[in-house]
Amino acid sequence: MRDLENWTGCKTPENVRLKGRFVTLEPFNAASHGQALWDALGGADAINDRLHYFPNPAYHSVADFIGWLESVQENWRTLVAVDAATGSVLGMASYMRIDAANGSIEVGAVAHGAAMARTPAATELHYLMARHVFDDLGYRRYEWKCHNDNQPSKRAAKRLGFTFEGVFRQHMISKDRNRDTAWYAMIDKDWPVIRQALEAWLSTDNFDPTGNQRQTLEDIRAALIAGERTDR
Repeated sequence: MRDLENWTGCKTPENVRLKGRFVTLEPFNAASHGQALWDALGGADAINDRLHYFPNPAYHSVADFIGWLESVQENWRTLVAVDAATGSVLGMASYMRIDAANGSIEVGAVAHGAAMARTPAATELHYLMARHVFDDLGYRRYEWKCHNDNQPSKRAAKRLGFTFEGVFRQHMISKDRNRDTAWYAMIDKDWPVIRQALEAWLSTDNFDPTGNQRQTLEDIRAALIAGERTDR
């Protein structure tokens, strides 16, 4: 836990570029990323299915989609995932609900294109964003929230090491329907083990020659936690 005796708050995330082995995260730029992101998320034929649990209205054109992303940048910091090998746009995620004074921030509006889903690139995106929050900016709390019916998002949060904190019933109205919101978070004291597990999972040693994982992220993290308990 951060020492609060001399606490002065955190910096607000700025337009930072985060480079990994599988992906590079770039600040959203409409001219550079708009059309490519629209295409990566399925374009008019599939993007609204992919963003099914977003509280946004349906998008019928790339201009509508880009206009929305541009409009939220006043309060968000959207990062676009670009394939480190090919330069192709793969997906996006945003820093939001930024409370620098209290050291709390959320990752949200996560959308992985088909080429990114269930790949090491998707995991690395979240590793890079969490590492920047905790190690570079000194935040105390990193949140993940989703529609309580969104089972893939809930599984992803748990896999990455977020702790379930409860359900906010009737939290909002989304697409003219009630939304109960599941809340997850990791805090600074959780981060060292979560980071070590993510780095071990992403390492080249954890993948066989065909690209299959040797150990799951959950198993790696559980072993690290068990080891910590044994050492006490």
